Amino acid sequence: MSAIATYTVETITVGKVAKTIDHSLLKPELTVDEVLAGCEVAAAYDVASVCCRPIDVARCRDALAGTGVVVGTVIGFPHGSNLTATKVFEAERAVEQGAVELDMVLQIGLLRSGLLDDVRDDIAAVVAAAGDDVIVKVILENAYLDDEQKVTGCQAVEAAGAAYVKTSSGYAPSGATLDDLRLMRATVSPGIKIKAAGGVRTIDALLDCINVGIDRCGATATAAIIDELRARQD
Repeated sequence: MSAIATYTVETITVGKVAKTIDHSLLKPELTVDEVLAGCEVAAAYDVASVCCRPIDVARCRDALAGTGVVVGTVIGFPHGSNLTATKVFEAERAVEQGAVELDMVLQIGLLRSGLLDDVRDDIAAVVAAAGDDVIVKVILENAYLDDEQKVTGCQAVEAAGAAYVKTSSGYAPSGATLDDLRLMRATVSPGIKIKAAGGVRTIDALLDCINVGIDRCGATATAAIIDELRARQD
């Protein structure tokens, strides 16, 4: 694998940081007005995507039309324990409504039970339902896994044909850690991308993640992160 570039506040661009961020609008209590305000933030900072609740896909699609910010949503969120058929239905409806990225939770309990074929098949069914033009990111929920399970989970994700492995939902006891990101990067092939999620709230924390090889990061503190970068570059 080619060397990963090392960035500092001085050498990274605002655009690079922005296009690393999936602006998260997943809190269950968000009102419609708060969701639309989140879309305005995402558009103003020109992030990679909004990751919204399934009920908000169509309204986020409409709010972000023409902005360059794409719409993603979640599947089997946050526990991953839905039947595969339910996840497939969720994926199909999300794509119909305009989602082009899907963050699905794998079957955490089955991974911990060593039922790797079941875990892989569940992911593969969602990948197939999503189609060739939709990015599928798979949440391992590392807070509940030991290192061996994180490795076998990453391997199942890659075997199932998903595009990303992702650390966390943001709703478990802990989120992204640099040790986990290094382990995930070392486990999957170079073509598989990494997404961090959970607890990344400053530009320094995001730079640490970028420098160990992530391609995306879920964030609610988008404005604070990018405003801090701009202030420190002035």
